[in-house]
Amino acid sequence: MLDIILRAGSFISIILMGFLLKKIGFFKQEDFTVLSKITIRITLPCAIITSFAGKSIDPGLLSLAFIAIGCGVTYIVIGYMINRKNGRDQQSFEMLNLPGYNIGTFVIPFAQSFLGAMAVIAVSLFDTGNAVICLGGAFSIAAMVKDGCGFSVKRIVKALICSVPFMTYMTMLLVNLLRLQVPVFIMSVAGIGSNANAFMAMLMIGVGFKLELGDKKQVGTIAKLLAIRYSLATAFALIFYFLLPFELEVRQALVILAFSPIGSAVPGFTEQLKGDVGLSSALNSFAMVISITITVILLLVML
Repeated sequence: MLDIILRAGSFISIILMGFLLKKIGFFKQEDFTVLSKITIRITLPCAIITSFAGKSIDPGLLSLAFIAIGCGVTYIVIGYMINRKNGRDQQSFEMLNLPGYNIGTFVIPFAQSFLGAMAVIAVSLFDTGNAVICLGGAFSIAAMVKDGCGFSVKRIVKALICSVPFMTYMTMLLVNLLRLQVPVFIMSVAGIGSNANAFMAMLMIGVGFKLELGDKKQVGTIAKLLAIRYSLATAFALIFYFLLPFELEVRQALVILAFSPIGSAVPGFTEQLKGDVGLSSALNSFAMVISITITVILLLVML
């Protein structure tokens, strides 16, 4: 238990370090973009490569991608249903800001450090379905509701092809299923990048952290969305842990995943939708605080 507290405390300390370094001017807000690119396009793919290489994947785990899509669609439908009388702007905002999981820069570092390679593979497979929702699916549906534009499969496909983590997932999954060997040199380089992933992910979260609200009335909206988000997360976590036929390590990882924050790309998509970016960023940051707290508690209980 002490080891879990120390390692979880280390993660939180790195987040606080990033936040404080930004406050004193060492990092600027625009540096978040650079750190995000390094994490998402370099260290995270390295972590995926090292986790997948040489591992035997249970074909049943492939179903996790479809489970992820189902979870995302559930959030979208709820966002649509509860706002039928609140206007299209509010409806589209909540359809976009309720679904999606921050897996690459939140769940994978925890799974990598506390649960092991099979847990990383499981959440990575889940993230292939999650990417369909986070990287275009939710935005396309929300845009369709807001202004009547058609659902764009092309936009989703383009976003997925341009996503380095998603393409790394697909490549390593194919390599694994074909039982191909990853060259030693690539594994050596990936190993170095993988070791840096947890640090870079937590530092990036700290630098990007915001809790600013432009309108005090927005607090009610944030409270409502977070209540829906984490109530449904509790239901999903119970289903993942008690009903799915996977080994314990995988089910533990999925429980942590259920309580992960909202996807980090959501505020950007909110801006494209011409929605309230400040509200989206604040919602994202509050979710981060709640998710870190719940994750540490879950690790203490499950491990």
